[in-house]
Amino acid sequence: MSGSRCQLRRRPPPLPEPRGPLSGAVTALLHGAAPGSVPSPECCAAYGDDLQLALYVLYELHYQGFQDIPDSLEWDSGLLACRSAIENRFLGSLRRDVPIDDTDTALRALDELQLEPVGDGGSGVSYFLRDEGSLDQVREYAAVRSLYHLKEADPHAWVLPRLHGRAKAAMAAVEFDEFGGGRADAIHAELYADLMEDLRLDTRYGYYVDAAPAEALATVNLMSLLGLHRALRAALVGHFAAVEVTSSPASRRLAEAMRRVGAGPAAVRFYTEHVEADAVHEQVVRHDVIGGLLESEPHLDADVVFGIRATTHLEARLAARLLRTWRQDATALRGTEPTERNVPPSA
Repeated sequence: MSGSRCQLRRRPPPLPEPRGPLSGAVTALLHGAAPGSVPSPECCAAYGDDLQLALYVLYELHYQGFQDIPDSLEWDSGLLACRSAIENRFLGSLRRDVPIDDTDTALRALDELQLEPVGDGGSGVSYFLRDEGSLDQVREYAAVRSLYHLKEADPHAWVLPRLHGRAKAAMAAVEFDEFGGGRADAIHAELYADLMEDLRLDTRYGYYVDAAPAEALATVNLMSLLGLHRALRAALVGHFAAVEVTSSPASRRLAEAMRRVGAGPAAVRFYTEHVEADAVHEQVVRHDVIGGLLESEPHLDADVVFGIRATTHLEARLAARLLRTWRQDATALRGTEPTERNVPPSA
């Protein structure tokens, strides 16, 4: 990673523009407004722009924060109370929309992930981009996914202190790969920034938040929600399993899409790296992370199932949003298309 890019990545992003009264109130709280001014999350659509942006902003205090916002607000009691109310609205809707019955098991849910088109979560997107997507649509997809991939593996690391024995050792081994195996230039988030440079996108952390639809914010918020709560540790493992099990086949298709539109070698490399690595990770997660977790805490089986199914539910919503707009020759981004950087991809 170049020195200039490193400096840009270390700088906290600006606060995004509010999308309604709830996210506006959260932004005001960060600037010192009284907590009593926050509207009830029950008045907001659980998967809508306003609630999802409000939750995203509050979660980002635990990552890189925001410009001109004190780091001390990360554990501010008023903000945490506000976050809890919003989380309850989001989590309650997920539990309603992703019901689990007595016949569901983690093994069954994992097997379901192998089935197409369900298996990829957003499998329709990877097929579309491989077969007919334009360079502009590939760039849109990369901009939207940057909210996840520029923090790839970070929320999953929160589960390590909450695991034991075989599950902890296996999870640490997979995370070690995600963080580059000890090499800074091989950290997956950095490989994604390389991909973005090939596509002439801005690599700054959080740059495309204002352009991202609510469906994209929700997929990222799910990781943070599950990662920040010890009680949801098994659901986070389920989320991780869903990502790893579905990643290899989708990455193969996305690598082909990058080649077809001439996206550049770094763009291709990001996905080819995931084809082989995630095929291995799938087996480790299935047999050792989940197997080890349920061996020591079998009562958490349903939580693993919830994590898997909540992930595929939100990924399917995002895929539907992207495909619907692309098939209408429209943009899935809010306001504008992703801005090209005024530097060559090789810089």
